Amino acid sequence: MSSRIKSPQQLIAESGADLEGHGLKRTMGLFQLVCFGVGAIVGTGIFVGLSDSVAEAGPAVVISFVLAAITCIFTAFSFAELGGAIPVSGSSYSFAYASLGERTAFLVGWCLLLEYGVSVSAVAVGWSQYLNELLDSLTGLQLPAALSAGPGDGGVVNLPAVVVIVLAATLLVRGVRESARATAAMAVLKIGILVVFCVIGFSAFEGGNLTPFTNGAGGITAGASVAFFSYIGFDAITTAGEEVKNPRRNIPIAILICIGIATLLYCSVALAAIGALGADAVAGQPAALSVVVDQVTGSSVGGGVIAFGAVVAIASVVLAVMYGQTRILMSMSRDGLVPRIFERVSPRSATPVANTWIVAAVFAVPAAFASLDVVVNLTTIGTLAVMAAVNVAVMVLRRREPALRRSFRVPLYPLSPVLGIGFCLYLIWGTGWTTWVQFAVFLVVGTLVYALYGRRHSRLGAASPAPAPLRAPGGDAGPGSPGA
Repeated sequence: MSSRIKSPQQLIAESGADLEGHGLKRTMGLFQLVCFGVGAIVGTGIFVGLSDSVAEAGPAVVISFVLAAITCIFTAFSFAELGGAIPVSGSSYSFAYASLGERTAFLVGWCLLLEYGVSVSAVAVGWSQYLNELLDSLTGLQLPAALSAGPGDGGVVNLPAVVVIVLAATLLVRGVRESARATAAMAVLKIGILVVFCVIGFSAFEGGNLTPFTNGAGGITAGASVAFFSYIGFDAITTAGEEVKNPRRNIPIAILICIGIATLLYCSVALAAIGALGADAVAGQPAALSVVVDQVTGSSVGGGVIAFGAVVAIASVVLAVMYGQTRILMSMSRDGLVPRIFERVSPRSATPVANTWIVAAVFAVPAAFASLDVVVNLTTIGTLAVMAAVNVAVMVLRRREPALRRSFRVPLYPLSPVLGIGFCLYLIWGTGWTTWVQFAVFLVVGTLVYALYGRRHSRLGAASPAPAPLRAPGGDAGPGSPGA
């Protein structure tokens, strides 16, 4: 049975990545790409998820963030090498296709539905929580619980979560240039808001709030698995491979810059929050940053500013992650593994309009009805599995394609990708057996979808020549041949 592997050269040629890719236009420079990356990373994980990480690790959540960052850094090196060598829209999916074969590539793309699609739902739920916090600080009122939370969180339907997804889709179909400008503006704003938070938090810092420092190694590991959600999105940079100017140079640089910015911000925010109020006061607070500022300043004004920053920040994540999901589906559609509607690009806006609205409609459903915790855990394990596969892909391509043009090379090879795989598996262990079972079921469903649809409609499979008939050692036709 053929493994159906596409060479990097074939992927690049089919996408037109060295020119213009299937109607996509190169409009993003390095600054916009970094802002896009920050926009995809910094959001729900720190504004909403910080309290969950602190609940697991206590003040040692700083170590949890560093551990999660180390996992990302090793894998970021692999993404940087592959993103510079294969600058196409498919990201991890395309990297797997070029190294591990079509079946594995499909399952990677299937897992990316968790990292990008389902995480859109998780991020939108977090946006809804901070929108309520903002309304409370401005008017003293909040949306009814029945209309601002799903059944698992005590409500009926989360309408604000649906609204932010629709708004992001509307902006995405207008064009990449407009989306990139909006993402850049929102990225700058949310970094500024987090810096202001750190200044306020550190002004009330008390060293005694950091003791006891740790809940034990198990708490740090669980905290790192939760904190990892805060870093999800840096690989979205590679999904812009066909819309970035000079992608072989800019993609690796942008990835490493974004990981550095995120790590510095997260550790600073965590120290400022815990140092100001203590771990017990931060744990279990969905809008923890606003609560910290309110208590430190004795006024709801500061908390309202933080809530406004969170609303903007989390909206930018929805925008960036939805963008990544549509580009991955576009690449899979080009290969015939998902329906062709996902590859169609509007000649007017140069965007995949139908693709974008389908993604919005599908993932608005879990946003409206699912609990944040369930969605976050599935997103985390799916992303870790994809990252492990990318580290494997680097090693396979080094052996199979030694002459491939690489604008960036993983340092300390092969130690770096091996450590990347190890850290991914370590954090997967920390997600817990319930999440493992859910993920296993998800993979089984993906395998069935590939067998029943993807393999049958694969364009690579259709283009492959039929296998030659078996020949007997003497050159005569084997028993199964027409001449037998």
